[in-house]
Amino acid sequence: MNVLQSLEQRLGLALTGLVDSPAEYASLVRASQDARHGDYQANCAMPLGKLLGKRPLDVANDIVARLDLADMLEPPTVAGPGFINLRLRNDWIALQMQVIAADPRLGVSVVANPRTIVLDYSSPNVAKPLHVGHLRSSIIGDSLTRLLRFLGHEVITDNHLGDWGTQFGILIYGYKNCLDKNAYDADPLGELARIYVHVRRLFRQADDDAEGDDPVAVACRLETAKLHAGDAENVALWQQFMPHCLSEIDAIYARLHMLPFDHTHGESFYQPMLADVVRDLREKGIAVESKGAMAIFFGEEEAPSLIQKSDGAFTYTTTDLATIKYRVEQWNPDEILYVVGSPQTQHFRNLFIAARRWGYDKVKLEHLPFGSVLGTDRRILSTRRGVELLLANLLDDAHERARVVYEESVNRAKQEASERGQEVEELSAEEREHIHDVVGRGAVRYADLSQNRTTDYVFDLQKMTATDGNTATYMQYAYARNRSIFQKGEVDVDALRAAPPVPELPTPHERALAIQILRFPEALTAAAADYRPNLLTSYLWDLAKAYSGFFQNCPVLKAETPSLRQSRLLMCDLTARVIAQGLGLLGIQTVERM
Repeated sequence: MNVLQSLEQRLGLALTGLVDSPAEYASLVRASQDARHGDYQANCAMPLGKLLGKRPLDVANDIVARLDLADMLEPPTVAGPGFINLRLRNDWIALQMQVIAADPRLGVSVVANPRTIVLDYSSPNVAKPLHVGHLRSSIIGDSLTRLLRFLGHEVITDNHLGDWGTQFGILIYGYKNCLDKNAYDADPLGELARIYVHVRRLFRQADDDAEGDDPVAVACRLETAKLHAGDAENVALWQQFMPHCLSEIDAIYARLHMLPFDHTHGESFYQPMLADVVRDLREKGIAVESKGAMAIFFGEEEAPSLIQKSDGAFTYTTTDLATIKYRVEQWNPDEILYVVGSPQTQHFRNLFIAARRWGYDKVKLEHLPFGSVLGTDRRILSTRRGVELLLANLLDDAHERARVVYEESVNRAKQEASERGQEVEELSAEEREHIHDVVGRGAVRYADLSQNRTTDYVFDLQKMTATDGNTATYMQYAYARNRSIFQKGEVDVDALRAAPPVPELPTPHERALAIQILRFPEALTAAAADYRPNLLTSYLWDLAKAYSGFFQNCPVLKAETPSLRQSRLLMCDLTARVIAQGLGLLGIQTVERM
């Protein structure tokens, strides 16, 4: 059950007759920032007062008189100039806890009107190994896929690989002119990465499209054009490079614990379609010739988008338009979402304008931009600064950092147990290695997803693996500490879930925890609405803090009465289940012991 949506629906009924658009004002319900003022607050009286020509306080009192919420709320109160404070009844909360405990979805309903959504993310250039700059698109896209599917939408994931662009011209030039044959035979991908960086450094102008008069850049452009024209030698090299590139990418995806893509269509897949795209756009007057090239214009103040260069080579815009056409005709989606960095904002703005002119105006096209990953020196991480920033190496570092953090935690636990005359159970080497992997990978994913996706963030493994604060490590530790209660008490969790009691909420700590558990559906709805996983991480952090207060103040196994013991066990189990489900939607695993 989504409490916020229920309150909005009830408030909408109360506003019917007062205003023509009750839903607009009913949506002005928010979770309270201060529990002393209630659990939720309706802030609609102020704008309604202005609309109706009445004092907001009088409007608020009128709304309260109309509200029919006695089954779930204590009598609402009005504060200040017209804030309506809403406090949930304890008995209603307790009953909801019992209902949620028996629900495998923890009270989260599927959406009433599911959408078909094509999600385009990761989309690396396969001519070089994944580096930390590929992290955000991959992780954000994967988490949105999990979240939207859990809510009931049909999500079609499509990894639009850069397997046919300028980067392959760079690689082909490098292979022909700068190759270390022995190094290539020993480590093909490593040598391809080396020659890519080497050739880029030969450019006098470090331009992503290798434009300008630089002779090396010109040579790389010509190699790209030959590839696009079907030159036998260049096509053979492309076919030789691709398996090495794809196997490495798939290995990194597995290490990131990413879902498999439904489709992987590289630029090469669309190559046979591009000439027809250009022809159709020209015939419809959408594209015109300009200086020997074909371009789409967007006004005097906007730079045009080339769809075919003067040398005959097609562009990213051409491929992206062919991709939209293919996706719409194959899957008939309601939306196509692109998880691509902020620097591409203008490209997508122009792309979407061109697509709508072309007739693809029924599908929602949306760019979900994200900020950059920075080093601790606050500079953008990039392969142009060297191969030491490869994503595989960073994941190795995260694994090692997790090992250090875990072993330090084990040593502390052993010391504390020794002082009590107890022993700590030793885990096998395999179990410990699994924990290091889960914690390291989770730290990287959570640190990224806990940021507002539109902002930059600093990649700092020490902070990412901290056992306190808003980190995956802390969340995983909270989960493991929770499960240890059941192990220590030899509690039958299945029996507890099969016949959950109506919990008692005698303390503010229990009530606060129950409120946070109830807000899980709200967090998922908000994160999905704005495509912002950080709203889910913020929720999990609030839940973990509420559980910490509960854990410190409410004895579970030594509760005063058997019924209170069962009540608190249920609250612990619900907390653990929500943490595990929430982290799972972020692509982060939990471990039973830590």
